[in-house]
Amino acid sequence: MEKDTKYKILVVDDEINVCKSIRQAILMEEYEVDMALSGEEALEMDKKELYDLVITDLMMPGISGVDLLETLKAARPEVVVILVTGYPTIRTAVQSIKLGAFDYIPKPFTPVELRSLISRALKQPSGKGVPEDTKSPQVPEGLLLMKGHTWLRKEEDHIATVGIVYEYLRNVGSIANLEIIPENKNIFQGEVCARITDGDGHIHRIWSPASGRIARINKEIESDPSVLKKDPYGRGWLLRLDVPDLEKDIEGLVAS
Repeated sequence: MEKDTKYKILVVDDEINVCKSIRQAILMEEYEVDMALSGEEALEMDKKELYDLVITDLMMPGISGVDLLETLKAARPEVVVILVTGYPTIRTAVQSIKLGAFDYIPKPFTPVELRSLISRALKQPSGKGVPEDTKSPQVPEGLLLMKGHTWLRKEEDHIATVGIVYEYLRNVGSIANLEIIPENKNIFQGEVCARITDGDGHIHRIWSPASGRIARINKEIESDPSVLKKDPYGRGWLLRLDVPDLEKDIEGLVAS
């Protein structure tokens, strides 16, 4: 999504102070940032402005964030949508990825985390006449995907290997640092399992595609993060999870 003119961003929340806070955090010379106080108002504004990016609260009266996502994507598949969520709605946020959301950001978040997410989001191709990246490695069959984010491969004895899809890594830029959640920690689907800091200082959070105990992390990529991009579905795996009850999480994933 590269352009010469300013990016148009719409912030949607039923609380005006939240809208103003987000707008202030992201306002930059290359962004035009408008605000809407409901999903209904957002849809009317988008008909006129055709926003590049919509940042919306998940829980709103009337048209919810998910309803807004589905309506926007049905009319304009190229629009990028980010959902702002609270902890109790993480499972709904994971489902929103399956419905076409670019990503979600759980409260509380810092301005740096939000700006990092927007930076990655605006690197997305528009989908209209964009040539396919011939260098992109093919996603192997048999994986379960948190679309555009992470992949999971079921192994034996309730173990699953987790990695990051190339589509995500492509938009990150150079990787300056990789932090993986330590072994033996329990994690839930949709929570942070790793963080990437890129060469511009942006922090990118990696969501776990399933709940379980972190049984092992990939020491090779800790010492050489470049392997993530070189071989994302092989040597560049991220961690291994002990997932005794994977069936509960499959609903939010799609098969490759």
